[in-house]
Amino acid sequence: MRLLKSLSIALALLFIAGCSLLPDKVDETKDWSASKFYSEAKTALNDGNYETAIKHFETLEARYPFGPYAQQAELEVAYAYYKYDEADSAIAAADRFIKLHPRHPNVDYAHYLKGLVNFNRGASFVDRVLPQDPAQRDPSNARKSFDDFDTLVKNFPNSKYTPDARQRMVYLRNNLSRYEVHVADYYMRRGGYVAAINRAKFLIEHYPNTPANADALAIMATAYRALGETKLAEDTERVLKLNFPAHPLGKWTTQAN
Repeated sequence: MRLLKSLSIALALLFIAGCSLLPDKVDETKDWSASKFYSEAKTALNDGNYETAIKHFETLEARYPFGPYAQQAELEVAYAYYKYDEADSAIAAADRFIKLHPRHPNVDYAHYLKGLVNFNRGASFVDRVLPQDPAQRDPSNARKSFDDFDTLVKNFPNSKYTPDARQRMVYLRNNLSRYEVHVADYYMRRGGYVAAINRAKFLIEHYPNTPANADALAIMATAYRALGETKLAEDTERVLKLNFPAHPLGKWTTQAN
C-alpha cells in the first residue's frame, strides 16, 4: 500500500515536471507591425471573420496607440462590432472615435454608422425571415437612428453618406408616425377617446407631412364625435377632406359607435 502511494506521488511529480518543460503557447502576433495588424484585421473583416478582426484591431490600438493605423482601427472596429451583431459595442466604439477625433476626415462615417446600428438594432432572425410591420416595433431605436442621421445631415451636408441618411430619415419618420397611429388606434378600440386625440395631435405636430397624418385626422374627428364635440369633429373632418379627400372615416367611426 505504501509502495503504491509512493509510486503515485512520484508519477504526479513527474507529470508536473514534464508540464513545466512544455513550451508556452507562441503568440504569433508578437512581432507584428502596425501595418501587419491592420492588414490581417482587414482580411479577417472582408472574410466575415469578425471576431478575429475585432481582436486584431483592438490589439493594434493597444500596442500602437498613436498613428494613422490606430485611428483607422478605432473606426473600423466599430464596423466590425456592427457586423458581429454587437450593437452596444459598435455604438460605444463610434462614440469614442467621435470624441477623440472630432475633426478626422472620416468622422462623418462614425455618425452614419451609429445611425445604421440603431436602424438595424432589434431586428431578430425571426423578423428577417418573417418580417413584421416596423411601425409596430418599439420605436426607441428608430428615434435614436433618426437623431443620428439628423446629426450627420446637419453637420456634414456634403458627406457622401448624407443622401442615404436622408432617405432613411424619410423612412423612419413614416414608420414613427405610423407607430403613433397604432397607439391611437389602441386607445380608440378601448374607448379612450381623449388619449387617442392627444396621440393623434402628437403625430401631426411631430411628424407633419407624413402619410399617417390622414389617419390621425380621421381618428381625431371620430373621437371628437364620440365625445359629443360636434363642432371640433366637423372642423377636423373639413381639414381631412381638404388635404386627403379620398380618405375614409369608416374604420374608426365603426369602432366609436
